Amino acid sequence: MSQSSPFGTVYLVGAGPGDPELLTVRGAKLLARAGVVVHDALVNPKLLELAPPAAPRHDVGRRAGERLLPLEEVSALLVRLAREHQVIVRLKGGDPFVFGRGGEEALALRDAGIPFEIVPGVTSGIAALAYAGIPLTHRGLASSATFVTGHRVSPENLRQTRGDPFTRGDGTLVVYMGLGRLEAIAAELIRGGRSPETPAAVVEWGTYPQQRTVTGTLESIAALTRAAEVSGPSLLVVGDVVALRGDLAWRPEEG
Repeated sequence: MSQSSPFGTVYLVGAGPGDPELLTVRGAKLLARAGVVVHDALVNPKLLELAPPAAPRHDVGRRAGERLLPLEEVSALLVRLAREHQVIVRLKGGDPFVFGRGGEEALALRDAGIPFEIVPGVTSGIAALAYAGIPLTHRGLASSATFVTGHRVSPENLRQTRGDPFTRGDGTLVVYMGLGRLEAIAAELIRGGRSPETPAAVVEWGTYPQQRTVTGTLESIAALTRAAEVSGPSLLVVGDVVALRGDLAWRPEEG
């Protein structure tokens, strides 16, 4: 973007998955300079403490599936703040470009002539698995990985993707935002070609102190998760790599 712009710069910063120590050095430096911070609901509050005390904080995130502000209003807020501040940090959970609508916000900024920068973050689909002792890929078990949202696992999409690692079962599948329809997702994956005995896990509150991991098979994971009363933000992991958790779990968990 042009350095002669009369507006401030909006930095779309990935906050990481939850553990504040996983924030990038670039992200921490920008927070220290922030004139204002616009953040998601699930961003660790400790990260907000890195910004100057006088910098206003705007919470525009989701809670219980509801967005405090529609995407259009968030974008409008960023444009307005760029007229008032030089450094605007848009702190987004995980990575801005991984199911974070960072692309939509960046396009809105471009259309408004606002300078912006993308600062990648560690997505939960990698970090939560690592903290649970589940490698995303492993020689002889998984040479590929697929990231999808819960609504992506549907009969229509499975028909369109039949024959790729998504349905063949020779890669790791990580499902974001799928807890609400976990039983249906598991059933659809089995109908799509995955074995009912495929190892599966649900990681709740990944990288936070209260992280919990429930393990089972694709056929049993929904019932086990329900019995464990999992309710927080969670990821579903499906694939043979889940079986390595018994040997690689390195971090004590609650429950």
